[in-house]
Amino acid sequence: MTRALYHELPTRLTFTATVTDVQGERVALDATAFYPEGGGQNADVGLLRWVGKEARVADTRKDKASGVIWHTLEGGVPAVGREVTGEVDPGTRWRNSARHSGEHLLAQAFYRINPAFRVVAVSMRHAESTIDLEGNPGEADVRAAETLLRETLGRTDLTLETPTVPEEDLHRYPLRRDAKVGGQVRLVIFREADGTPFDVSACGGTHMPHASRAAPVVVVRTERIRSGLTRVVFVAGEEASGFLGGVYRDARTLAQGFSTSVGALPGRVETLVQERNTLKEEVTALRAGLARLQVAASPVEDVVGVSLRCVTLDDAALLSGTLENVPVGEVRAVLVPGGRCGVASGHPEVPAGALLSASLKATGGKGGGRPELAQGTTGQPQAFLAAVRGALEALRQGQVS
Repeated sequence: MTRALYHELPTRLTFTATVTDVQGERVALDATAFYPEGGGQNADVGLLRWVGKEARVADTRKDKASGVIWHTLEGGVPAVGREVTGEVDPGTRWRNSARHSGEHLLAQAFYRINPAFRVVAVSMRHAESTIDLEGNPGEADVRAAETLLRETLGRTDLTLETPTVPEEDLHRYPLRRDAKVGGQVRLVIFREADGTPFDVSACGGTHMPHASRAAPVVVVRTERIRSGLTRVVFVAGEEASGFLGGVYRDARTLAQGFSTSVGALPGRVETLVQERNTLKEEVTALRAGLARLQVAASPVEDVVGVSLRCVTLDDAALLSGTLENVPVGEVRAVLVPGGRCGVASGHPEVPAGALLSASLKATGGKGGGRPELAQGTTGQPQAFLAAVRGALEALRQGQVS
């Protein structure tokens, strides 16, 4: 078993230990300050040094059965019995601790808003960390939890305690959720100055000595991952500060482009959205009018007793509009430069889908649709309209089903 220095003194980042085993690129030590991956938290990384040499600790894993912690090295491996000095990368430890502390604190804030918001799963693998909650919290719940936590961290000095207690004593502590381990259980407690616990959880991870160092804790978004379960994506600590700073810089750039202030940006964007929607409606109406004109300008020909109107367009955006409102008894074939095409039918005995399929079979292409409307792409645009005439003649003569 490896002695877990990261539990005994969480702020300790350097240590001396002895190599007890070697397996390929992995070494086991009698003691380590490197936190092994687990509980949704990434492993610590850093350096291992011995006489005249050093190697990068790229990963750390714990064998649960034996309690041995294995360090994966890059750059050489020390021999069994060699004394080594370890140095945990402080930036990685700090970020991991902030994420994990933020997870505990945010989960507690949601629980205080509504006890139905219970944590099912967590992940702190990336800057955008997650907690999966029961109870379907909505946007108002998210804002309430953020506000509660922001005010708590801003006004109260929550300090970290990590006692290890026997399983039979757990009932004395207000655990946010039941412990998943038995025997001797390590607790993570963020306690207020008067001794009142803000959050108590059974946890083996690393955390900030003061909760305020995990601030700010910011919810980025929520996602419904399945019925009754909502994923809350958040950032915490330095990563949250960097995220917010980036968002503000982007917002300031946008505001300058719109000749307004950051505070007035939402109103300006709303105005632009309304203007865009109005323009889209106007463009749609103009296209519909142009489509009608294009149709009216195209002659109708008789093909074995069926009125066929062939329309050639310059703008692909008019295709759908040109295929609408076909009069009873008429069949309409439309071609757009580049090969986009369509057939619409108001004739009960001429299915558009079958007519288009036969035409594309003759000109190379693919497409399909309903008896009233079908669209596709032809490989031979110059031959498409003639193919439609031929397919219509064959259909009327009973040669195409």
